[in-house]
Amino acid sequence: METTSNSSVFLLTVNGQIEGANFPDYDHLYCKYCYVYGHDWAPTTGLEEGITQITSKSSQSHKLIWNFPLETTFKSTNPSGWPQLVVSVYGPDVFGNDVVRGYGATHIPFTPGQHIRTIPMFVPEPTWRLQKFTGWLLGRRPEYTDPKVVAHGEGREVTRVRSQGFVTISFHIMTKDMKRMGYDTGPTNSSTVQSATSSQSRDAQ
Repeated sequence: METTSNSSVFLLTVNGQIEGANFPDYDHLYCKYCYVYGHDWAPTTGLEEGITQITSKSSQSHKLIWNFPLETTFKSTNPSGWPQLVVSVYGPDVFGNDVVRGYGATHIPFTPGQHIRTIPMFVPEPTWRLQKFTGWLLGRRPEYTDPKVVAHGEGREVTRVRSQGFVTISFHIMTKDMKRMGYDTGPTNSSTVQSATSSQSRDAQ
C-alpha cells in the first residue's frame, strides 16, 4: 500500500533567493514572503514563510539588496494549484510608522533549471481623498489583512491599486517523478529564463 501511495506523488524543490528590489522613492525596506498552493499540495521540507533583514541603498546603487535564501520542497498528486510565491515589502513612512510599500506574486517556474523573475509590485489605494489624507496623517495605509489574497483573483477587481517598485527573485527548480506520472515539464537546462515582466511585454507587442 505504501508503494502505491508513493508512486502517485511527485516532488517540486524550490531553491533560490529574494535578491533585491527597486523602489526609487523609498529606503530602509524589508520583505516578507509566503507560499500559496492548492489543496493537493503539501510542503515536506523548508520554510513556508519568512522575513528578510532591513536593507538600505548604497551610495553607488539605488537598488535594495537582500539576497535572502529560499529553500522549500513540496509534494503533490497533480499540478493543479501549482505554488505561487507572494512577497510584500514594508518600510517606515515620514512619521516612522511601518507601512506596506508593495505586494506582488509569481508562480514558481514550471521547468527545472535556473530562472529569474522580476515581480511588479502594487499597493491598495484609498477610495476617497479624505481617506488618503487621514491615512497619511495617522500612518495607516490601506493594507490586506492577509497578503495571500494577492495570489487569488477573487475580489481583486474591486480593489483600487497603484503600481510602485519591483522585486527580483532567482529560482533553481528541481522536480522528481513528474515524467513518470505523465507530466512533461520540458528539457532540463541551466539557462536563465527571462523575467516575467519581459515575457509579458513581448506578448503585448
